[in-house]
Amino acid sequence: MLKPTIGIEVHVELKSNAKVYSTGKNDFKSPANTNMTLIDLGYPGTLPKLNQEVIHMALKACHAMHFHINKHMHFDRKNYFYPDLPKGYQITQQDTPIGYDGYLEIEVDGKKKKIEIERMHIEEDTCKSIHGERGTLLNFNRAGVPLIEIVSKPVIESPKEAMLYLEKLRETLLYLGISDVKIEEGSMRCDANISMHEEGKPFGTKCEIKNIGSIRCVGVSLEYEIKRQTEILERGDKIEREQTRRFDENTNTTVLMREKETGNDYRYFPEPDLPFVTISDAWIEEVKNSMPMMPDEMKEKFVELGINENNIKTLLANKEICMFLQSILEECNPVIAANLLTGDVLSYMNKEKLSLDELKIDAENFTELVELLESEKISSKQGKQILSVLLENGGSALEWMKTLGMEQISDTKELTEMIQKVLSENPESVNDYKAGKDRAQKYLMGQIMKASKGQANPKLVTELLTELLKQM
Repeated sequence: MLKPTIGIEVHVELKSNAKVYSTGKNDFKSPANTNMTLIDLGYPGTLPKLNQEVIHMALKACHAMHFHINKHMHFDRKNYFYPDLPKGYQITQQDTPIGYDGYLEIEVDGKKKKIEIERMHIEEDTCKSIHGERGTLLNFNRAGVPLIEIVSKPVIESPKEAMLYLEKLRETLLYLGISDVKIEEGSMRCDANISMHEEGKPFGTKCEIKNIGSIRCVGVSLEYEIKRQTEILERGDKIEREQTRRFDENTNTTVLMREKETGNDYRYFPEPDLPFVTISDAWIEEVKNSMPMMPDEMKEKFVELGINENNIKTLLANKEICMFLQSILEECNPVIAANLLTGDVLSYMNKEKLSLDELKIDAENFTELVELLESEKISSKQGKQILSVLLENGGSALEWMKTLGMEQISDTKELTEMIQKVLSENPESVNDYKAGKDRAQKYLMGQIMKASKGQANPKLVTELLTELLKQM
């Protein structure tokens, strides 16, 4: 039986203030060709200068992905000629990547698996090519933007594993705060390599898939390649040469771009204009001590607090609300808070296309709402109504409860008198209950809630009603 072997190469743009080898501003949203220097344009005689912030960010990624660190490293020139590369070469790291032999751990069908990562190196991005009716235009804002390239070992065995690995990688980099990892904007780009082989036999001839626009599309493109390559091999043909293919999202297929006759000769040599970099133990320790809490650690904490698995998954996938919850954990019931954040709050954010800091809720009025729910001064339905008002208008949850007349009645004496009155007015329902008709109690509950204008504590009413009916 044929088995797939998959490797993933990921380019991630770092969100440093400046570019990696120049003082040009690193800003995706700026108008085209407004953030560029003579260094980015490749003018003769200009000299690159290494951005220390980029090294710091890359070291964070090394720690998070368990890499060994090259403490004495240099940069190399990767030579090739293409319109988006103004210098005619790219400054990268070939022989001494900043990180090597790392891994990320994923969970597949309840089992943990380490995805080994061969290397991570620092390099510069190229210009952005924009193809249109007037031909191809170049945006030099992207030239020199810092990248880290993360190359997995060929240890991924299915499209599902590939997607889980990319989700874990994206999540890790997002929580490190070193990249936006927005695939749709190009700040995270991935290529997949795949070959098919009989188990126990050497790897087959690999094909590289480019132009993959989302993590979901990685899975779809790999599924297609498995099918395509399997059909070729099962009919007795061979995949003679390595191919570079692109993913067509309209047809969910891969299309041949070119066949590789020979390996690319980039004529790598050490970059003469940048000195060797020595990373001290003190610097490594400083970065290690500044590491934020990572998703795996947060997950363990949330599990201990009793937050359910689905809510944990939603929280970790949405860093903004996750960090908001982290900031208020000591001040309110975490389970109630998580339910509200992953439900109504996230739904409102998505619907209105707003970020959390653009909403009218804050730590103070949100924790006040959670307290009202936990103390059962309001019902869950009333809590949703108040939250809706807070999202639109802000203000105090307590004041809105009073303004909307929602304060829940939890006084046992008052509720008992109310229940007894409803029972005396509905003798037929009482008799139905005695006759074993369950609907009778639901009807009586409805009448009590109606009499209280929805303000009676439902849990307490249920307990009192059950006790009074037993006594009749």
